[in-house]
Amino acid sequence: MNFKTLWKMENSFWLDGPDFYESSMASDARMVFPSPVGILAGNEIVEALKKGPRWLSVDFEQKTETGLGDTIVLAYKATGKRVGEDSYIALCASTYVKSDGRWVLLAHQQTPEE
Repeated sequence: MNFKTLWKMENSFWLDGPDFYESSMASDARMVFPSPVGILAGNEIVEALKKGPRWLSVDFEQKTETGLGDTIVLAYKATGKRVGEDSYIALCASTYVKSDGRWVLLAHQQTPEE
């Protein structure tokens, strides 16, 4: 497995818009964000993305990968920037599964660093 492909996808989940999410995420995906957002599922993720501000940039540190069969987990520290806001720093984990011969995001979780 070439993890480079999944890291590129992970970057796109931070920086690209709803079209990327719809084409690269499992239809029943789950995402867990800090309050007030909480747990989002499936189409709720795309709808929330349409309403929220976009990231201008993101940097990944402490990148790790693990996998079993057709499941890969990326874990890392992210630093994201938005217009007019302080940097957002979080520990993140994303789970990708191979479905119909292609990788899709099944789950993503963020824990902000304080």
